[in-house]
Amino acid sequence: MSDISSRIALPAAIAHRGLSAHAPENTLAAVKAAHAAGHAWVELDVQLLGDGTPIIWHDAGVRRCSNSRGKLKKLNWEVASRLDVGRWFDTTFSGERMATLQEMLALLAELGMGLNLEIKVNRGRDASALVESVLPAAMQSLPRERLLVSSFDMTALNAARRLVPDPQALALGLLYEKLPRDWEDHASRLGAFSLHLDWRRLKLAQAQAVAASDYRLLCYTVNDTQAYQRLCQWGVDAVISDDPGRLTR
Repeated sequence: MSDISSRIALPAAIAHRGLSAHAPENTLAAVKAAHAAGHAWVELDVQLLGDGTPIIWHDAGVRRCSNSRGKLKKLNWEVASRLDVGRWFDTTFSGERMATLQEMLALLAELGMGLNLEIKVNRGRDASALVESVLPAAMQSLPRERLLVSSFDMTALNAARRLVPDPQALALGLLYEKLPRDWEDHASRLGAFSLHLDWRRLKLAQAQAVAASDYRLLCYTVNDTQAYQRLCQWGVDAVISDDPGRLTR
């Protein structure tokens, strides 16, 4: 195991988009809820608004998780900051506002939490520009043992590795829906720390192969207790869950 592998202490379960079973996803409230529930790490998505502001958000648009509609690439912070991104989940969260990356990083630093930051590259967006806007701030705010940057987008991951060539200085995770046959080549060339897979498409032999390597194996999004127990037996290092406490209780 490399030095960074020994320094990053992943919990058995990471809170997906914050504690998204109990609070609106990707918000400050969801992270506060995860911390209050005793969870040490959260997984969050980051994107850019049209004016270049890095914000914590998953979708390409705001319709599903706000009181408005429209694409992120057409919004500026002045407009986005006025959206209610909590009421859709529950009226108790009415008035919750979209979080900028800086606001979220400040909260995580204050709470001493770890972050799996997914670089979310939606269609038509510039992966390299996103990485260049996000990565320096994340690395400045959080120690390397509490930061894991992942993405489905190889352009984004390669851009991150160019910015931080030393694998010991930045842990990178390869996100896949299904493990490709050449995963070891991808991971080696990237200097990866981990592989993140859809648990529904993971097979025992694949899990064993990754578990036998120097790479950590994470699975998303695990909300079924029996599935979680099976994955633990297969050698999965951590799962990402909407309600981690339900799995590990």
